[in-house]
Amino acid sequence: MVNNSASGSLDPHPPHRSFVLGIPVIVALSYCFIAFQADLRLAIPALAGASALIAAALAVSLYAGGSKNIGWTPRTILLIAAALRLLFLFRRPELSDDIFRYLWDGLTTVHGGNPYALAPADAPPAAEGLLAYVNHPHLITIYPPAAQIIFAEGALLGGLFGIKALLVAADIAACGIMMRILARMNLPPSRAVIYAWHPLPVLEIAASGHIDGAGVFFLMLGFMFLIPAKNGSYRPVNRGWLAPALAGMAFSAAAFVKLFPLVFFPLFVFLAGKKGRGAFIAGTVFGAAALIVPFFPGLFNMFATLGIYARNWEFAGFAFQALHVLLPEGATARWLLAGLFMLVAAVVYTRLFRQHGSGKEVAPSHSAFLASFQAAYAIALAFLLLTPTLHPWYALYLACLLPFVPGAAGLVMVWAVLLSYRILIGFTILGVWEEKDNIPALIWLATFGALLLSRLYAPRRTARSTRGITG
Repeated sequence: MVNNSASGSLDPHPPHRSFVLGIPVIVALSYCFIAFQADLRLAIPALAGASALIAAALAVSLYAGGSKNIGWTPRTILLIAAALRLLFLFRRPELSDDIFRYLWDGLTTVHGGNPYALAPADAPPAAEGLLAYVNHPHLITIYPPAAQIIFAEGALLGGLFGIKALLVAADIAACGIMMRILARMNLPPSRAVIYAWHPLPVLEIAASGHIDGAGVFFLMLGFMFLIPAKNGSYRPVNRGWLAPALAGMAFSAAAFVKLFPLVFFPLFVFLAGKKGRGAFIAGTVFGAAALIVPFFPGLFNMFATLGIYARNWEFAGFAFQALHVLLPEGATARWLLAGLFMLVAAVVYTRLFRQHGSGKEVAPSHSAFLASFQAAYAIALAFLLLTPTLHPWYALYLACLLPFVPGAAGLVMVWAVLLSYRILIGFTILGVWEEKDNIPALIWLATFGALLLSRLYAPRRTARSTRGITG
């Protein structure tokens, strides 16, 4: 485990040159091995093995670096991150077909239509032959307004490639924002490699073009606006109204790319501070209104599809599968898991506010920022463990928090979730989508096991750190 200390001092004994060079070489060669597979859907074992090697190498870099500079400059990190994504940018999406729905929605908007008005199967063709690749064409789109704007911009830039290029640019920008936040928190920017070079964002954004990459970008942008520039004492400062207002607009964009960031709303209100909360809420409302108005009145049709998703979708969610065995009525199992998640979120927020939210501060202290990222990490991890539908790209909202909270359970989850792609082998060959293995249980138990072990090890790690040994 790494030391989560906020100390920003440079290591007087930096890692050996072979280590500094060796990790990027291992990562690059592993990605090349993945990129040269003829069809990723039929190469899931190779993808799992190579991605495991990458994830392990990055975990080692975190352990070696801890709270110290490991030797990679922000420019180096971004250049390597961009190169890794370029390996997959021009590749046709194979692990997911969601981007074809993105393109349909984007072209509908570009041609003056409203993507919420009609399901693709009932609408005029957005492009010749595209409908055959759109999943669930009988359902109206489920993607919120900010996502629709990005789809349209990407479609104008060049179809599938345009959407992927736009999302990759946003993802690289998110990596840069993470390093800026780390620097403001007196943490080494090199910790950003756990996201910037990780297989999950590279495969889910550059290879598959998932819109969650834009959600991560806006989420990180919102955090950056609320975390003040580094100073010696991290005294709370009055940042005026502009920074929290911009944070509110960034947050509204994140929430209207994918709805999941809404669970972080109390966290952002807390980070805005006593004098910034009004401006943050105003910025959020203004941003939401600006995104919603262009799609009225058809936007309400999205909620019908969301209801179908909430009642019927399931994939790789072991907690739901196990509970469903005991409670054959699936709706009961879903409600119990939803209630448990809300309870976890309430406990996490209550603890955060009690420890750091006296309400008297102009802005939260430095320790409160660290605690806020820990709270976001706990909530994102709980969601992934409890959701009935665990698509790999959902874990991006946990992966983007690892540079700030590199917990063992999160490190395991953001790699293990890729194992769920094993279902594509049978689907590609036989055309049958059916879970017949124990992969969901493996993902869940590996993550939960890592969580328990880290908790058991934490007291000894704390004791060792008091003796000057990095845990």
